[in-house]
Amino acid sequence: MTDNPYIPNLFEQITTGPANSVECLGISFESEQARRDYFLEKLRQKLKDPNFRNIEGFPRGEDEDILAMSDPPYYTACPNPWIAELIEQFGKQYNSDTDDYQREPFTADVSEGKTDGLYTAHSYHTKVPHKAIARYILHYTEPGDVVLDGFAGSGMTGVAAQMCAKPDPDFRYTVESERKAADLPQPEWGARKVVLNDLGVAATFIAANYNLPFNVNAFKREAQRILDELKQEIGWMYETLHTDGRTKGQINYTVWSEIFACPECGEEIIFLEEALDKETKRVRDTFPCPNCSAQLTKDNLQRLMETFLDPATNQPHQRIKLTPVFINYSIKKAKYEKELDQQDWEILKLIEQLPLPKTIPTENFPIKQMYHGSRLAPKGFTRVHHLFLARAAQALGTLWSKATAENDRRIRNILLFFIEQGVRGMSLLNRYKPIQYGKIGGSQVGLDLNGVYYIPSISTEVSPWYQFDGKLQRLTKAFESFRTNLDQAVITTGTAAQQGLPDNSIDYIFTDPPFGENIYYADLNFLVESWHRVYTNAEPEAIVDKAKGKGLTDYQKLMQSCFAEYHRVLKPGRWMTVVFHNSRNAVWNAIQEAMLASGFVVADVRTLDKQQGSYRQITSTAVKQDLIITAYKPSKQLEQNFQLKIGTEETAWEFIRNHLRQLPVFIAKNGHSEVIVERLNYLLFDRMVAFHIERQETVPLSASAFYLGLEQKFVKRDEMYFLPEQAAEYERKRLTVKEVLQLELFVTDESSAILWLKQQLTKKPQTSQELTPKFMKETKGGWIKYEKKPELRDLLEQNFLEYKGEKLIPMQIVSWLKQSSTYREIIQQIEPSASSEAGLETTNPILIEEAKGRWYVPDPNKAGDLEKVREKSLLKEFEEYRHSNHRKIKEVRLEAIRTGFRKAWQEREYPTIIEVARKIPENILQEDPKLLMWYDQSLTRTGEDNV
Repeated sequence: MTDNPYIPNLFEQITTGPANSVECLGISFESEQARRDYFLEKLRQKLKDPNFRNIEGFPRGEDEDILAMSDPPYYTACPNPWIAELIEQFGKQYNSDTDDYQREPFTADVSEGKTDGLYTAHSYHTKVPHKAIARYILHYTEPGDVVLDGFAGSGMTGVAAQMCAKPDPDFRYTVESERKAADLPQPEWGARKVVLNDLGVAATFIAANYNLPFNVNAFKREAQRILDELKQEIGWMYETLHTDGRTKGQINYTVWSEIFACPECGEEIIFLEEALDKETKRVRDTFPCPNCSAQLTKDNLQRLMETFLDPATNQPHQRIKLTPVFINYSIKKAKYEKELDQQDWEILKLIEQLPLPKTIPTENFPIKQMYHGSRLAPKGFTRVHHLFLARAAQALGTLWSKATAENDRRIRNILLFFIEQGVRGMSLLNRYKPIQYGKIGGSQVGLDLNGVYYIPSISTEVSPWYQFDGKLQRLTKAFESFRTNLDQAVITTGTAAQQGLPDNSIDYIFTDPPFGENIYYADLNFLVESWHRVYTNAEPEAIVDKAKGKGLTDYQKLMQSCFAEYHRVLKPGRWMTVVFHNSRNAVWNAIQEAMLASGFVVADVRTLDKQQGSYRQITSTAVKQDLIITAYKPSKQLEQNFQLKIGTEETAWEFIRNHLRQLPVFIAKNGHSEVIVERLNYLLFDRMVAFHIERQETVPLSASAFYLGLEQKFVKRDEMYFLPEQAAEYERKRLTVKEVLQLELFVTDESSAILWLKQQLTKKPQTSQELTPKFMKETKGGWIKYEKKPELRDLLEQNFLEYKGEKLIPMQIVSWLKQSSTYREIIQQIEPSASSEAGLETTNPILIEEAKGRWYVPDPNKAGDLEKVREKSLLKEFEEYRHSNHRKIKEVRLEAIRTGFRKAWQEREYPTIIEVARKIPENILQEDPKLLMWYDQSLTRTGEDNV
C-alpha cells in the first residue's frame, strides 16, 4: 500500500453533506469542484515524472491537454496511477484456502439488437450491446465483484456492469425468463465494479462519459443553450430563400458532388447529376456523358483536382473538385429541395473568406503510417481540417469552443462527448444515401462508412441543428433512465499489457480485442483525438498493420502479452469471455495460441448466429462468424498438483478432472440436447496436450493410452465424458429432451476427415464402397490448399478395422445388426454361449456376408496397435520432409507434420521442429493451431523468439 495521502479508495462513494461538502476517497472537500481541483493537481505533478510518462502506451499530448480530458481519480486520459492501491483497498481479496467459486461456461443463446438508446448514445468503430454483456456478467459474478475490460472501447462493459444494479423491468424479466428456460439459477442483481482500459484516448473519453455520473438536466440545459447561441451567431449561414423568392427556410443539409472529366471528350461531369437516377434514387452502373454521349462508369472517369488557398498554411493546396448540387431545407415542419440560387452561392463564398476557427485542428494526418493513407492523400486530404467544408468548420469549431468554455468539468466533458459525434457526421465522410432501409428518404445523419476513411463522390453536409437536435433529445432520454455512481467505475488509458492492477484481483473479464487487421483503431481515432490534442500511442497496438510494419507474428506476440496480463490479474478459477470478429483462420489461431501460452484453458467456443441470435459450437477451425470464446484461469490447486506430479501420467488425469468440472454438463436447445464438444475424447486430448506444452513439459500419454484411460476412469454418455456426479445430472436432464443433436462437421483436412469417418462408422459400420461417394462429396472444394489429400483406403486402414469374414463378428457390427428386425431374429436363434463381449461367433452365412467388408471403430484396447502402425507411417513421411533439400515444400501431409512435431517435442529436439516449420508454407503454420503451438514453444525453448 502507498503512504501517499492523495491515493484514493476508488470505490468509496462520494457523498454531499448539508453544507455541500464532499466526502471523497477518505478526504473531505468543501465542494465537488474542490475535489476535482485537488486530484487534478496531484495528476499534474505526476505528469512531470519522466518515469510515469515512459510507461508503455502512454498517450502523446501536452500535460494541460491530458488534464483537460481527465477527471481523476476516476478517469485519466493516461495510465491511471491510483488503480493498484484502489483495488487492494476495496476488491475482494483472493484466498485459495477459502475460495469456493464455481461456474459452468455460459452457453445460453443471446439475442440483443443495436438500437437501444444508450447503445446509440455515442458511436464507435465496434461495439457489443451492453445488454448482451450484462448476461455474461450476471452469470459469472456476484454484486460487488470487479469486472475488467482491457480493450474497453466505448465502455459498454462498464455500462453492462452498472446496469445490473437497476435494470429496466423488461430487461430483468427477459433475462430471468431466459435463465429459467436454460435451467440456470436466477441471477443476483446488483451493481458490479468495473475497470475499463483502452489504448485509445478517444475510446476512454467515451467510456468515461458513459460510466461516470453527471447532472442530466444541467447537460440538457447547457447543450440547448450553446445550440441556440450558435443559431444566433451563424444561423445566417444556413438560411435559404424558398422558391417563392420571399420566405426564408432553414437548411437541413446540402448535397455535394465530386466533379470528374469525361475520358472521351474531356468535359466536366457532375457525378451526382449524371449518375444518380432521379426516379429510383440509385447510382447507375453506367450512364451517358451529357456532352458526347459516351457510355461511362465511375471507374473510367478522370479525377479532377482544384486548387485553393489552405486557410491553415496560407499555401496553395489541391483537393478533388467538389460542387454543391441541391439543398434540403425546412419551413416550419414542411421540407423542400431546390438547386442553389445566387444568394446561396454568395453565402458560401462569404463563408470561405472567414478565418478558420482556432479550435479546428490542422494537424497533418500520419499518411505514411496509416493503412487508410492511400484513401486520403490522392484526393488531397492530408490535414484534419481538409475533411470539413468551410461552413461545417465554422459550425463545429464554434460549438467546440463553447463547450470547452463550460466551467463545470463534468458538464464540459459530456458536452464534448455530445459534440464529438459531429466530427465525422459533419465532415466530407458523411455519404449521401437517398435510400435507406429500402425506402426513399430518411435521415442523412451519421452515414460515414464505419471503420475506414472513405471520401464518397456524393457527400451530405448537414447543418448543426439537423445533426444535434434529435440527438440531444435521444441522449437525454437514454441517460435519464441509466444512472451511474462514482463508486462503480474507474477508467484508464494505456496498453492492455500493462494495466497496473494487483495479482489475482479481478473476478471476471469480458473483452472484445482488436482482431488482425479488421479495424485500425489508432488511425481512425486520430480524427477525433486531434480535437482534444491528445493522441493514441499506436506502438503497442495489437493489430496487423503493414503500414506500421506489424505482421501476424507481431500481432500474436502483442496479444500474448495482453492475455498474460489478463492471466496475472484474474483470480484463479475465474472466467474470461472473449468476443472474436475475424474470418481469417490464421488470426483465430494466433488468438488461441496467445491465450494458451498465457496460461488460459479454453472451455467453450461458440459461433454467433446473427440471423437467429443463437450460438453454435465450433467443430472445425473454419471461422465464418463472430465467436464467443470462454476460457478460465486454472485453479491454484491444479497448478500446484501439476508441479508435484510432473513426469507422471497423473498430471494428465489431474488436468482432465479439473477441466471436466469447468465444462457445462448439459445444454438444451429447442427440445434437443447438444453434444458438448469439449467433452469429446479428441478435444480432451488436445486440451491436455496443450496444457503440458504451454507449461513446457512432455506429454505423458499417447492418444490411444489417453483414450483407454478415459474409458476406464470416467463415465461415458453419448460419446461424452463426465465425472461420476456429473453423469447423474446429465442422465436426469437427458430424459427431458427428445434426442441429442449430431455435430455438424466440416471436412477440410485429414484430421477432420478422420473425425467424419468416425462419426459415420459409429452410427453404422460401412463398406468402403458405401463410404466413397459420401467421402468425395464431403471433401469436395473445402480441402486446405497446401495439404495432401490422402486416399480413403489409407485413412480407413490406419484408423479403423475391417471385418474380413472371420467367424467372430465384432460387437460394433453386431450392435448395428441388432437394429434390423431381420438380423435380430437370426442373432436371437444363436446359442447365448456362442456370443461374448468380444463379438458374435457364428457360421450363419447371412450374418457373415452382411458383416463382411464393413469398417468399424476399434475399441480402445485395439486402437493402440493401430496408432503404432499409423505413427510409423507418418513419422516416415515426416523424415522425408526433414531431409528434403527443398527450401520450401509446397504440399505436405499435416498429420505427418503434427506427429513429427509431437515426437520431436517428447525427445526435446526443438531445432527439428523449427527446421521443418520453416520449410512448410507459412500459411499452413499460421492456420494450424497445433503446429503453431509446437513451433512457438520450440522457439521459446531455444530462445529464438527473442531474436
